[in-house]
Amino acid sequence: MDRILVSACLLGRRVRFDGGAKRSDDALLAAWREEGRLVPFCPEVEGGLPVPRPPAEIEGGAGGAAVLDGEARVLTRDGRDVTDAFLAGARAALDAAVASGARVAILKEGSPSCGVLTVYDGAFRGRKVAGEGVTTALLERHGIRVFNEDRIADAARFLARRDGPEAG
Repeated sequence: MDRILVSACLLGRRVRFDGGAKRSDDALLAAWREEGRLVPFCPEVEGGLPVPRPPAEIEGGAGGAAVLDGEARVLTRDGRDVTDAFLAGARAALDAAVASGARVAILKEGSPSCGVLTVYDGAFRGRKVAGEGVTTALLERHGIRVFNEDRIADAARFLARRDGPEAG
């Protein structure tokens, strides 16, 4: 039975920057939770950031790969550099995925850690741009397939294909 790394906020844990959660009511996620397949994780908290915390964005909306490569930083609105915490959280997420055997992650869209398709543009104006978060970029680099909370059914199909007769 495959384990699935999942953003803790999607399971109702109050770990977001504003002290809230973004609980998902997806039936597949609930079923996987009942089966004990989920590995809840918040990279920002595991990286040492408090709850609540100032919002942070990747400078220039450059995306997580640029942060991993040292080409961009993660900054708070007042300019504080929190890149090290985001990198530590991404490494801890990768460690948790590897330790649990997770081949898939379901992460919160838009987050500078967990965004899969979009992140904020780095100007704190509420505008999103195409790109991935730091944790997503690191997981993908290590062969862990990442889906957002709107693509849970796609994650299920991916797992089913991997476990089907042609897998191997």
